[in-house]
Amino acid sequence: MKREEKASISIMKIICISIILILISGIGVMAVNTQLNDVKIVLQNGYEMTALTSKTKVSDILEENNIILEDNQKTIPDLDSEIAAGETIKITDKSYNEVQIAQISEEGVETSLDQLLENYAPVTEKIVVEQVTIPYETVTKNTTNATTGTTNKVLQQGKDGLKEVTYKVKYQNDVEIEKTVISEVVITEPVDRIVQVQKVQTSRSSALPRTSSTSTTGGTTYKITAYCPCSKCCGKSTGRTASGTKATAGRTVAASSKFAFGTKLNIGGHIYTVEDRGGAINGNKIDIFVNSHAEALQWGVRYMTVSVVN
Repeated sequence: MKREEKASISIMKIICISIILILISGIGVMAVNTQLNDVKIVLQNGYEMTALTSKTKVSDILEENNIILEDNQKTIPDLDSEIAAGETIKITDKSYNEVQIAQISEEGVETSLDQLLENYAPVTEKIVVEQVTIPYETVTKNTTNATTGTTNKVLQQGKDGLKEVTYKVKYQNDVEIEKTVISEVVITEPVDRIVQVQKVQTSRSSALPRTSSTSTTGGTTYKITAYCPCSKCCGKSTGRTASGTKATAGRTVAASSKFAFGTKLNIGGHIYTVEDRGGAINGNKIDIFVNSHAEALQWGVRYMTVSVVN
């Protein structure tokens, strides 16, 4: 009996040792089959850490390393992305705009993300208020009943006006890249310089015959502004006038309904045609069409004599 018991105990030992060897072999195989990757994690404060993980999903890697995002934070790449060994997870503020990597495959030139981030400069906006001079105009009054030679007489000295212009200005690297007018307020209206001119009178026998294809009637001082085809000036950008013609710089003006479409106006010695209307164009106000908004702003407000050309 003792021999049988000893044999039975030996068999049990052999079985236990075999089981242990099988378990150790299985664990070794599992360890070999599980691939561990080095992944860099960069926190928002700039701290960098390297994690050794078998995970490939960003959210799983963060959870494995006990990293919890705050409500205003995000990751690059996002939480659902899969990453490979050697790649980086960056934690940053949600307002951060990711810069894409620029690559020119044909030239073989590649710019790294780090280099682009170093050159990145945010755009800042400022509200700037400036005072701009409104130049005065010279108005000429002709006197044809004088009996003496030509005499120029200043009846009123001119004086520049002043307006306050509010701009929204965008800067990048302290360099102005965009400037938009928000509002304009006239502080002081300009005062016209008025000059009286007396013309030389001659006898009929010595006067040379004069011919003219046009004549002017009247002569009233108007407030002259300028507008362009942009939506800010017109509320549309079709370039079509109220009369159906195409607005043309040097020809088209917008005037009140007291001037019929097609009426020719002499404004500052230049002949314009009434082809447009405007909600703010009434009374003694005329809008001259120009090609760009910059030209319209440069024109500002002027006071000039306007005559109807027959």
